[in-house]
Amino acid sequence: MDTGMVTDLMRDAVVVAIKLGGPMLVLSMLVGVVIAIFQAVTQIHEQTLGFILKLVVVVLVLLVAGGWMMETLQDFTRQVFALIGA
Repeated sequence: MDTGMVTDLMRDAVVVAIKLGGPMLVLSMLVGVVIAIFQAVTQIHEQTLGFILKLVVVVLVLLVAGGWMMETLQDFTRQVFALIGA
C-alpha cells in the first residue's frame, strides 16, 4: 500500500463521515436556530425546549435515513477490507 492509496482511503473516510453525519448536524442546527428565534421573540429561555426538539429531529433522521447510512458504511467497510486483502 503506497502513499497515494492511503491518501485516497483517508479522503474517502472523511467523505463518508460527512455524508453520514451531515444530515443530522444540519437539521439539528436549523432546529436550534428556529428555537433560538422563537425564544428571543417570546422571551422564554428554557434550555430543555431546544434540547428535546433537537433530540427528536436526530432520532427522526436516524429512523428515516438509517438504512441508507448503514448501506453506505457497509460499502465503505467492504472497500477497506478489499484493499486489505489485495
